[in-house]
Amino acid sequence: MKHYRHKIFTTIIEENINKQILKPGDKLPSARSIKQEYKLSTSTVQSGYDYLVFKGLVTSLPRSGYVVAVQNNAETAADVYPDLPPIPRDPVFQNNISLTSSLQNHSEYTSFNVAVPSDTFVPQKLVLRTMQEVIREKGAALLRYYPANGSAELRELLSRRSAAHGAIIQPEELLITDGAIQALYIALATVTIPGDIIAVESPCVFSILETIANLRLKTIEIPVRYKDGFDTDYLRNVCDKNQIKAIVLTPNFQNPTGILLSDEKKKKVLEIATQHQIPIIENDIYGDLYFNDSRPSTIRNFDTTGLVITYSSFSKTIAPGIRLGWLAAGRYYSEAERIKFSLGRSVTPLNQEVVIKLLSSTSYDRHLRSFRRQLEHQSITLLNQFKKHFPKQAYAHAPLGGYSIWIQLPPLVDMELFYAKCEQFRILFTPVSTFSYTNSYSHHYRMIFSQRITDTSLEAIKKIGNFLKP
Repeated sequence: MKHYRHKIFTTIIEENINKQILKPGDKLPSARSIKQEYKLSTSTVQSGYDYLVFKGLVTSLPRSGYVVAVQNNAETAADVYPDLPPIPRDPVFQNNISLTSSLQNHSEYTSFNVAVPSDTFVPQKLVLRTMQEVIREKGAALLRYYPANGSAELRELLSRRSAAHGAIIQPEELLITDGAIQALYIALATVTIPGDIIAVESPCVFSILETIANLRLKTIEIPVRYKDGFDTDYLRNVCDKNQIKAIVLTPNFQNPTGILLSDEKKKKVLEIATQHQIPIIENDIYGDLYFNDSRPSTIRNFDTTGLVITYSSFSKTIAPGIRLGWLAAGRYYSEAERIKFSLGRSVTPLNQEVVIKLLSSTSYDRHLRSFRRQLEHQSITLLNQFKKHFPKQAYAHAPLGGYSIWIQLPPLVDMELFYAKCEQFRILFTPVSTFSYTNSYSHHYRMIFSQRITDTSLEAIKKIGNFLKP
């Protein structure tokens, strides 16, 4: 990863702001003193402060230098979650899949609702060139069945990558799947039967809720808090009072909130699950899309008994058309393997071989470094536009990775009128009803920043923000 020289001082300032050692309005060292202390050039110091200003952490005052900016803190946002009823609910769906699909056809709209990389960010030349190489090298072998659990070489590569960030996953426990949703389906079907109660993060992405509904499971929604993510106290209370058969969550850059769960919280979830012997099904689909210097851990990093089932895919990091995921089934492998076989003899050999070739070289990691920089830049750009044009009472949670910005509007906003105005301004957000079986998020919406942001996109944000202002 490229390291900028200004990081030597901007990292320290950023950490002190995040830890609230530096408060809003505090004056920061002058450019001259930074230059002398760290032996940097004037241009490097200026680039560093420009970076902090761009991230919204610092403000430049004429003739006064730089001060810590006023932050849009989670403490100032109302927490709407405590009223979620801790009782089992039967999933009731409102034809959300057709609603989301029909919206995607309107190419004349500004789209913030599709959680896939735009064509601009997909490494098209790399993927297509790799496909051509694979076809030349493998020929007719690509037309045959591959092993039902997936290529041995691919499983070995995935095991090594997991070990590199501290998660011990054996190649023998891995199943290669047709994407993440199939992996989730297998995991849930392995540890539950229809009518069972599971605990699931709330808000939660529609595809997970739909999978739960198809398996005829009952859910208790566990709130995801702005400040520290998945509410472990709430989870403990639910597990004490109900026969929970599985815990489903996304610890890294959760969709739709973008929240990253701390290692302390991950260990707490595992502790509760271990106490009650409840399998954890964790979605790590966004784990590689971090904005900081190191990849976050998974809950699997801390699991020593095989209680954690982890799944992921390459649709968010390479391209949505690469339908290839994986499932680390732990102690549940035997049953998961049988269910996987019943869903399809093997995953497309071409996709497996393409991913093998990308993971065997530096190509995938090189692409990820570039993609992460682009995503971070886009998220900051949208957040800056939001802060500039939306009412001060509105709150946008700044993500540290992934695709999603979760926005809460003031309670007095007429949401029907809001969505009508979005239609008028030709701007698309995912309908809030898709994120829960309750109506707890009526004044929230998700904004995706994986699509290329243009002047038209920024103008649309400005229009809808100005409409909301008194």
